[in-house]
Amino acid sequence: MKRLLPLLLGLCLPGLALAADDKAPANNAATPQSFTTEHRADVGGQRMAYKVVAGETVLQNDKDKDIASIFSVSYFRTDVKSPKARPVTFVFNGGPGSASLWLHLGIFGPKRVVVPGDARDDGAAPFTLVDNQYSLLDVSDLVFIDPVGTGFSRALGESQGKDFWGVREDAESLAEFIRIWLTENGRWNSPKYLAGESYGTTRAVALLDELQGGWTDIAVNGVMLISSVLDFSHSRFQNGNNQPYIGFLPTMAATAFYHNKVSETDRSMGLAAFVEASRQFALGDYATALLLGNRLDKDQYDAVLKQLARFTGLSSEYLQRVNLRVSGSRYTKELLRDRSQTVGRLDSRYTGRDYDDGGERTDNDPSGYGIDAAYTAAIHEYLFGELGVKIKRPFNVLSVDVNRTWNWQMGNGGAASNVNVAPLLGKAQRENSDLRVFVANGYFDFATPFFATENTFADNGISADGVTMTYYEAGHMMYIEPASLEALARDLRQFYKEGKK
Repeated sequence: MKRLLPLLLGLCLPGLALAADDKAPANNAATPQSFTTEHRADVGGQRMAYKVVAGETVLQNDKDKDIASIFSVSYFRTDVKSPKARPVTFVFNGGPGSASLWLHLGIFGPKRVVVPGDARDDGAAPFTLVDNQYSLLDVSDLVFIDPVGTGFSRALGESQGKDFWGVREDAESLAEFIRIWLTENGRWNSPKYLAGESYGTTRAVALLDELQGGWTDIAVNGVMLISSVLDFSHSRFQNGNNQPYIGFLPTMAATAFYHNKVSETDRSMGLAAFVEASRQFALGDYATALLLGNRLDKDQYDAVLKQLARFTGLSSEYLQRVNLRVSGSRYTKELLRDRSQTVGRLDSRYTGRDYDDGGERTDNDPSGYGIDAAYTAAIHEYLFGELGVKIKRPFNVLSVDVNRTWNWQMGNGGAASNVNVAPLLGKAQRENSDLRVFVANGYFDFATPFFATENTFADNGISADGVTMTYYEAGHMMYIEPASLEALARDLRQFYKEGKK
């Protein structure tokens, strides 16, 4: 693997229950464990049979030394005539530092953990794990990957976790895992898809470049980006960077609408129309005002201030104090201050209460601690119970070590605020005529705002041809809301269907 070994707290999900960090010395023994089970379930309106292989794949360096063990859960539908003709989808989450349990037990896999769909806290056990009628297993075999330092995956031998914790390092190790998996399962000629969420979308595009960028070309049929962030300059609130203020504004408008902080006239427009009006304001008068800065005359300033108050639901006095610029973290604290409530970052439908109401930022994310207990309990119950996994070391749900140690440089000296993998997606489109892209956006997502995604896709050499952009009245993990879950599953299934030749 080229460059694989010598080798901001990014989009970490605040408030989630963290498993033990991967601080133990690497294990020199590399005897991979694997556990196979057979199942039947109702998926996509049909009864089907499938096999699950939960196990470890060992990566080696160019000296045939074991360097890492990557844990994955692979699903194979077994009641089909031509299994190798089926698509295979490689699925992962983000963080960086998160295992793949969210997409696994939220939308893609044949089992789903049930959480309240109306933005209430998930409380405590017992939680309910059900057959997932919305699973994509009816149309694609599925491989859920936990990168090194997450789940049960770890460095081996003389390697260290940090050798794999970076934009490029991570993509290289997962590309090698995919190469091994395709070889061991005889699937080189199957249609191939990548699916990632949050930082997992950054990973998907970096991985796409790693897979397709050389002569040992693993061409990809489709990429599914759930709650996308490809250009981090759109999400970094820094002095002199106006892009986030523009990109976050429509999410603020959607949130103000949801929490009844807009006028009755604006409410009568409906959510989609109100959000569209905020888009036009953000691209037009608001973007111009931010660019003009202290050159803005009083009449222009007053007009922009009035519209900004309209779309954000915040007072003109507050907006004046922050110089027409409201960060996402300030907004989640300020919007419902008069109700002594905060709103969620991952999903602004959620509300919480802080120790006091006087701070500038929230104590925690109510949409993070609103779902973490259910998913954490469910993945442990599922792996150790139904799938019969016997691995005894801790399962890392979300590793702080991975997140804080992440190498954001991509060979050009860039820091987190400068990471932009979007041009790699445009390059992949130009070099693979069959590549299609699916992008899922939640209206109430302050982690990866939908308008920032739109602005990213409008530039960076990305063609609109072959890109499907969808929207849901939910947040970052839109599949926790029942109507959005159903709609997302329908849209993803259609995406697969359109990919058939």
